[in-house]
Amino acid sequence: MTTDLHGPLSVYAARLHATVGDRHHVASPLGAWLLLAVCATEPADTEPAGEGPSADGPTGEDLAHALGTDLASAAEVARVLLDAPHPLVRSATALWRRAGRGDGGSAAWRAALPRTTDVGELPDQAGLDAWAREHTDGLIDTFPLKVNPKVVFALASALATRVSWATPFDVADASALGAGSPWARGVRRALRSPSHGHRCAIVSTERLGDVIVHAAPAQTTDGAGLVVLSVAADPQVPPSEVLAVAYDLSVGAADGAQPAGARSLFDLPLGETPLWTLREERVRTRARDGREERHTAVLPCWSARSEHDLTAPALGFKAASTTLAGRLHLPIESFDARQVAMARFGRYGFEAAAVTGMVGLVSLPPEGVARTAELRFGHPYAVVAVATDNRADGVTGPWHGVPVFSAWVTEPEELPEADAADR
Repeated sequence: MTTDLHGPLSVYAARLHATVGDRHHVASPLGAWLLLAVCATEPADTEPAGEGPSADGPTGEDLAHALGTDLASAAEVARVLLDAPHPLVRSATALWRRAGRGDGGSAAWRAALPRTTDVGELPDQAGLDAWAREHTDGLIDTFPLKVNPKVVFALASALATRVSWATPFDVADASALGAGSPWARGVRRALRSPSHGHRCAIVSTERLGDVIVHAAPAQTTDGAGLVVLSVAADPQVPPSEVLAVAYDLSVGAADGAQPAGARSLFDLPLGETPLWTLREERVRTRARDGREERHTAVLPCWSARSEHDLTAPALGFKAASTTLAGRLHLPIESFDARQVAMARFGRYGFEAAAVTGMVGLVSLPPEGVARTAELRFGHPYAVVAVATDNRADGVTGPWHGVPVFSAWVTEPEELPEADAADR
């Protein structure tokens, strides 16, 4: 399943990061992709013909294009990931609808959603914020969208991880980042990979030439782990290109495999480049050919908190909102989609979280002035009972409009107990 997702997710990640640009940021393309995939859910085959709208047509094609795969495959990937969560990655999705709006979708469609997707009434803002905190272990404080009377449905995903490195970093002087690094003058200390437990390589890529790679594995839980891959290229390379190569190199990272294209240090010239310094010394070694290769990496600590507008057409949320509105039988006039994400990379571990939200909105009548009069019969008043006499043949009978009873009320009585309860 991971192999099936990697290609589409890499393409989607490129689009998402391209909308952000080259500023410091963190994002979860997976969190956004999962929301789209949940919207791609089709009802079970048992649904009677005509019971629910189809995702076929231009909207379905747009959604499939954004997902990078057909709708059925995307929905199945989402179900597998969400219904069998990773021990080190908390995940959650939710679908909320404003009470009294739409019909919540067909039973067959709701049954086809991931079992773990919460479905219910749209919470208020405090409720949405609480959901974000609960499902990110407190790493995200607030939901990325504001709820208002125009919002008729909301779909959300949350992903979070908080892990410790299997082997912590050592501490290095920031000067080890390199004489040409502006960061070496901005911080005093950096992180150095330990002598064992982390993986480092210089990798030759078709896209960018040589890049450097560092992989830090987290402590495992029940055989499941997390590897954080860092990839750097020549400083002049655009961020989008480096991110794309990082996604390419992430294939096999979970298996501990050496990246394809890893170079032998004995094929490289000694000396300094913008990415590494290579030196040679005489040592005692058990290497079979007497040539031992050693790698170490120096990285800064870093953290980021970002908010992303996901309404760009290439990100697929317009098609997703239209598709979901059709499933809920709830026409909308516009949509909004945003993601808030954070991450922190340090000596002893890594933590990250993202909450992605999409809402469908309707327009409200223009604002004006309304006056409400509450009429109080709190003193003596008159009552007249007038007959009506409209006959079935359309003829008005003689009793029509005749006052039959009249009264002047001066003595009110208590409502009988039997009448106080609803019937």
